[in-house]
Amino acid sequence: MGLIVSAVAAVAGFLNSVMNFLTDPFLTPPLKAPLKHLEEAELTTLQGDKREEATELSSLKPELDELGEVFLDKKRRFYGPRERKMGLLGFLRVGVWMSGLRAFRKGFLGNVFGEGFVLGGVFVIGRGQQGILLEHREIEFGDKVNIKDVIETVRRMPRELQQIASK
Repeated sequence: MGLIVSAVAAVAGFLNSVMNFLTDPFLTPPLKAPLKHLEEAELTTLQGDKREEATELSSLKPELDELGEVFLDKKRRFYGPRERKMGLLGFLRVGVWMSGLRAFRKGFLGNVFGEGFVLGGVFVIGRGQQGILLEHREIEFGDKVNIKDVIETVRRMPRELQQIASK
């Protein structure tokens, strides 16, 4: 029985790799946003808002609020000079289907309003001259940031700020 499971897993992994290989050339590569571009961002604080698109991150809001403010980039300037999109070929990727199934099991039916093909991201930005401490950009639909990395980065910020101030 174990051999059959291993064989099925190997075939599924191979098919996943083939589908990703075929669709990767059609993905929009990310461009780093220059500082001038980011300065034009309209950041608004999240006032207790919870967004279905980021439930796990939104659930951390009380913990993150203790360490600093949480912002939403309404103009989407942090997406970069060119928004990254995944077209219909994205539905050939196994990871997209797995993410969709995971969201459906959690009771999310999706957001049918707005631009559904834009890939998002999460940034942790330090105070002053610290700059961007953590950057996560979706590779495909449902590619989520590692929550532990966000918490670890945010908790590390005050220590790094103290080290900069003591120099």
